[in-house]
Amino acid sequence: MTQDKKSVGDLRVGLVAADPMRILGLQTIFSQSEGEGGPVEIVPLSVPGALDASGVSLILIDSGCTDHIFELLATFQRTRPRLRVIVIGLEEDHEHIQRIIGAGAKGYLAQSANEREVRLAIEVVQDGSVWAPRKVLARLLESTSAEASRVKPAGELKFTLRELEVLRLLVAGHPNRVIGQELGIDLTTVKKHVGKLMRKVGVDNRIALSVEAVNHKLLSKRT
Repeated sequence: MTQDKKSVGDLRVGLVAADPMRILGLQTIFSQSEGEGGPVEIVPLSVPGALDASGVSLILIDSGCTDHIFELLATFQRTRPRLRVIVIGLEEDHEHIQRIIGAGAKGYLAQSANEREVRLAIEVVQDGSVWAPRKVLARLLESTSAEASRVKPAGELKFTLRELEVLRLLVAGHPNRVIGQELGIDLTTVKKHVGKLMRKVGVDNRIALSVEAVNHKLLSKRT
C-alpha cells in the first residue's frame, strides 16, 4: 500500500526561546535537512505570540526563557487546551519532568537533544502520544488509578498478528510514520490498528497502551 504523503515535514512548529542562536540553529538544521520527514518550518514566537499563534501544529518552549514555566503551561491549558506543547530544558530529574508533563506539556526534550530526537519527539506528540523518559511515563500511568481500573484483564485479550506487529513497534517508541514504513501500510491503517488496540486493552491513550503491553506481556498474546 502507498504511504500517506503527510509527514513531519508538513508541520509548522512554533519556537519560544530567549537565545537567538537556538532559534537560528533549529531553523537552519531543519530547513537544510534532507533526513527522514523532510524540512520542518520553525516559527519564532514570543510568549504572548505563542498564546495567539495560528497555523502552527505545536509549540516548542525553551524553559530557559521564563522563570515561570508551570504558570505558562497552565495558561496554555486554560486558553489553548488542544495545542500540543513540548518543553526543552536542562533539568534531568525525573520528578521535575513528571511535573512538566503533569502540568500539560506533551513532551520534554533535553537542550542537548539532536535533530533526530527533536524530529521523533515532534512526530510522537503529533501522533497523540507523549515524549518523555519511559520511567516518567510509567509513573504517570501508575498515578492515574482511574485509568488503571479500566484496563481489561490480560487473560481476556486476544490480538491478530498484524495488531501485535503494530503494538511491538509502538512499544519500541516509533511514531505512526515509521510503523507504517516497517509494515508497508498507510498512516490511516496504522491509526485504525492503534485505535482498535486501545479499545481492546481498555485504555484511551497510546502511553497507557504501551505501558500495559510491557507490564502484562501483551506482545505474547495471539488470536
